[in-house]
Amino acid sequence: MGPHPAVAAIRLAVRRVLHDVITECSELASSDNERSRRTPVAVGDRAAAPLPADGRPLVLVACSGGADSMALASALAFEARKLSVRAGAVTVDHGLQAGSELRAAEVVSRLAAMRLDPVESVAVTVGRDGGPEAAARDARYAALDAAAERHGAAAVLLGHTRDDQAETVLLGLARGSGTRSLSGMAPVSGATGRYRRPFLQLDRQTARKACLVQAIPVWDDPHNADPAYTRSRLRHEGLPALEKALGKGVVEALARTAQLSRDDADALDAWAADVESAVRDDAGQLECAKLYALPPAVRRRVLRRAAVVAGAPAGSLFARHIEEVDRLITGWRGQGAINLPGRVEAQRQGGRLVIRQG
Repeated sequence: MGPHPAVAAIRLAVRRVLHDVITECSELASSDNERSRRTPVAVGDRAAAPLPADGRPLVLVACSGGADSMALASALAFEARKLSVRAGAVTVDHGLQAGSELRAAEVVSRLAAMRLDPVESVAVTVGRDGGPEAAARDARYAALDAAAERHGAAAVLLGHTRDDQAETVLLGLARGSGTRSLSGMAPVSGATGRYRRPFLQLDRQTARKACLVQAIPVWDDPHNADPAYTRSRLRHEGLPALEKALGKGVVEALARTAQLSRDDADALDAWAADVESAVRDDAGQLECAKLYALPPAVRRRVLRRAAVVAGAPAGSLFARHIEEVDRLITGWRGQGAINLPGRVEAQRQGGRLVIRQG
């Protein structure tokens, strides 16, 4: 008799991601070996080494101790033993609740019992920029990036589910964001595709059921039920209200919307990248007349790219900023410079759009 359907589902999702990681690491290693044969490596230079000496890439799981990430850790531990993969884990102690270091130590103990190695707890200091949820997320990803670099991990698995994806789409919609924001979380993201989300096609209940039938203890973070947090209110009030009004299937529809939006956003981003050089003059300045001729969705992407290159932090550059810059192209009446995050200015001068740090 095979495993419970919930257990089978989470294992299959992880197995697919691990196969992708193994294939990518092998191809990168082959490419680097071929390049090193053609071009000798100078003293002090180092070729990329995606695979360790034993040929097995290391994959880490980011685990909070909750049902989603514990289910993910259990599936990784099981599948890694069947494949040429080393499996480890990292839990991040945000220090936002009394006794958090004890809970982190308990999570480490449970992960080690799954025969994951290395396993570590990383304590972080959460700032205030962008609000408590954004600050905690920034601190968490910085810690995970550092752990991946420290251990030479090929990938870090995250336990975001289809329910998380639906919430992310609704949050983007509430902010009035564009297609990229409505595309939610990508299955693969981060530097060099470091972060992988195997559970985006699985619901939260499947992960919890997998933990239950395997007798895996889980910790329910009280912050996830605290109405002080926007995502918590959406999870416990907003989505249930939508399902009551519209019927079941809202979560699945929102997740499908995320994928469709991602496909559209990827296509528009590629279009913007292709035409960017064509709308610049010989000196590299953006020409307003050529920008005006572009479809608005493409033009605004070109403007956003230019602002980021000039030094505007991507995470602080919102749609309203780009709309103001766009008006220098489409509705210019002699208005002055537009101030953007990162002390970047956008100004129209002699038919050119100049974006630079002020």
